[in-house]
Amino acid sequence: MRFRWLINRKNQQVEIYRSGKDVEILDSPEILSGENVLPEFILDMTIIW
Repeated sequence: MRFRWLINRKNQQVEIYRSGKDVEILDSPEILSGENVLPEFILDMTIIW
């Protein structure tokens, strides 16, 4: 696993899990990127919140 997102709609938080790194927690991000795994992928979080 290179990375994954856990999206919590209730709290409007995203937890980002990356191999070998601590979990990163974002509060109400407007976008999420696919980083280097999906370089051109952008998820518009405003339609989810």
